[in-house]
Amino acid sequence: MRIGIDCRTILNPTSGERAGVGHYTYNLVKQVIHQDTHNEYVLYFDYRMHDVNDFARENVTVKHFPFSQYGKFLSFGYSHMLIAAYLMKEGLDLYHVPAGNIPLTYPKKVLYTVHDLAIYKNSEWFPSQILSRHVLTPRSLKAADHLIAVSKSTKHDIKELFNIPDKKISVIYEGADVKKIPLKRKKLETIEKFNLPEMYFLFIGTLEPRKNLITLIRAYKKFLTSEPSHANIPLVVAGSKGYKSSLLFEEVKELGIKKAQFRYFGYVSHNEKIELLRHARAFVFPTLYEGFGIPVLEALSVGTPVISSNTSSIPEIVGSAGVLMDPEDEHALVEAMKSLVHNEQLFQSLKQKGLAQAKNFSWERSAKETIALYTSITKKNHKPSKKS
Repeated sequence: MRIGIDCRTILNPTSGERAGVGHYTYNLVKQVIHQDTHNEYVLYFDYRMHDVNDFARENVTVKHFPFSQYGKFLSFGYSHMLIAAYLMKEGLDLYHVPAGNIPLTYPKKVLYTVHDLAIYKNSEWFPSQILSRHVLTPRSLKAADHLIAVSKSTKHDIKELFNIPDKKISVIYEGADVKKIPLKRKKLETIEKFNLPEMYFLFIGTLEPRKNLITLIRAYKKFLTSEPSHANIPLVVAGSKGYKSSLLFEEVKELGIKKAQFRYFGYVSHNEKIELLRHARAFVFPTLYEGFGIPVLEALSVGTPVISSNTSSIPEIVGSAGVLMDPEDEHALVEAMKSLVHNEQLFQSLKQKGLAQAKNFSWERSAKETIALYTSITKKNHKPSKKS
């Protein structure tokens, strides 16, 4: 069986870069080719990925899509016509699209991973994405031979929003990789680099409306003023600036929160992220919607107590191993932060529960279930619509 996987979302792991769907693709692919030595895999990258030694196997071929450096100048034609024409010559039994969209004119068997459908839940959380929202994603969901949903919550949304039959969707959870990456270049990636006190709260994620950071910063302000000793416990925010992120910094200024209290580090490498997670008093993530929520699982995996939302996929991931609440309830958020600071028994209890809960998720398991799905899909006949 010859299986192609779109790996263009993978960043550069040897430089410490792992984020978002690229994190998913990298870890899944690494485990798939490690476990499956029988099938043939073709991994497709674009011009940005030069170091592909991580993927060297006898049954693995690495290819770079032609002319990918010019894709930004003719993005639609490139992504949906040239790529499809190229893939048609590859003789694939199955093409896995772990992120993005399926090339419109590609007629052969496709497995499509759906991470979340947040834009369909609340379009105001995102900049305008008319083509993707109204054409490309709906078409991908309908055209795929099978879908992977990364949580039961995401599967529910797929069925509810697009009327996709249950039998076409498999839930395969993601995993968490909390091992530090051996880097080829020397770089200081220790907690000392950040010059933080022994106790701090941590948020990691893209700064965008659905992460609900305005509520977090308002709750943090109330936490600061609730007791004098709280003034020395900073809120650390790590992640790239996204849509409407300026509103967060305006709120920080408006509330008069000091620079020593609100510590924004921007994008951090994988190794730096793990350092920050391991030493945080609590990981605070009052998101409004997540398809899965890898940062939450990463926090559980290193034994850091989680304060998060009782919405979307978060309860599936956290179970009873964290403090979950209405993400817009500032008072509940403040009380949870106070409890984690002052109640050592609660802190230790959540630490142990988190470590146990995290064992229910792994990239090894994700890969095993995905490989089984590859076999199942290729055994099925083509859909009638794809024979014409």
